[in-house]
Amino acid sequence: MAEQAATGSFFYLVGGDPGHTATTLRETAVWRAIVAAWTEGAALAGSSAGAMAIGEWTLIRDRFKGDHRRLYRPALGLLPRIAVLPHFETFGHRWAASAAERTPVEGTILLGIDERSAAYWDGRSWTARGPGSVTVIEGERPTVSPSGSPLALPPPGGACRRRATRATAGWAAPPPTTPPAPRGARPPPPPGAAPAAP
Repeated sequence: MAEQAATGSFFYLVGGDPGHTATTLRETAVWRAIVAAWTEGAALAGSSAGAMAIGEWTLIRDRFKGDHRRLYRPALGLLPRIAVLPHFETFGHRWAASAAERTPVEGTILLGIDERSAAYWDGRSWTARGPGSVTVIEGERPTVSPSGSPLALPPPGGACRRRATRATAGWAAPPPTTPPAPRGARPPPPPGAAPAAP
């Protein structure tokens, strides 16, 4: 599976169980291949639990289904100091108080992302995108940013800082500027050259 991931051009981590997603991928050859492909231009996106998994920490239920209190667990670590709160305007905001009380280290950032919205990294800076808002909670200062507003967030971690990234009710990255050719397809001719015969 890692060999397939190494040649991928778009990776989308979907919703589900936020603890399971991070635990399943963390420190695996597949995750290393995804990150390597992303640094080379592949798109990377996450929504809901998939977005939570991309942070330094993910948040899981404290005790039982429906419990709004959350506990921190190590995630995939692509977003340093960040724990993502997806679906922020509908139910994710209910997790903020307990998450803020239990931060694992000083400087932890809670990133609340409304549904159908995104925190977007363009390779230089973060921007809020979509019809909703992005809320950055660091300490006791929540900052609500509508679409188009800059976000005060650290760049994606490690060697991954070069590539663009987006978080939708979670997190993600746009595809490279030139989309890859389908497998088995001939590369396009250089500008001004006649196309090759089939």
